[in-house]
Amino acid sequence: MRPSVQSYSKVANQTATQRDLEANLLLKAASQLQAVRDNWDHTRGDLDTALQYNRTLWTIFFSAVTKDDNPLPPHIRENVANLGLFVFKHTLAVLADPRPERLGSLININRELATGLRGRA
Repeated sequence: MRPSVQSYSKVANQTATQRDLEANLLLKAASQLQAVRDNWDHTRGDLDTALQYNRTLWTIFFSAVTKDDNPLPPHIRENVANLGLFVFKHTLAVLADPRPERLGSLININRELATGLRGRA
């Protein structure tokens, strides 16, 4: 990596807000799931990896919002926790019956939450 790119990356990481980082992670997970869905016949083998990444991300979010010391308002914490529960259940359903169209709700949830985190809702 060129020194100028490394410098920019370092500054970008230091100035990015927590919300931006979370939004970027959600979009990365959505992108992985979308790639599997769009190229199902060629990337179906990547389904487990994409679902695992998404589930890990949501496990972190769920754990954070269910802690007593989380500073978010209770109604937002509850909404994120409920989304997390849905993501966990739906992920199991996709694993039990893998079909590309079943990935849509996981992709949409991630994209919509990322949009909200960036303040563009």
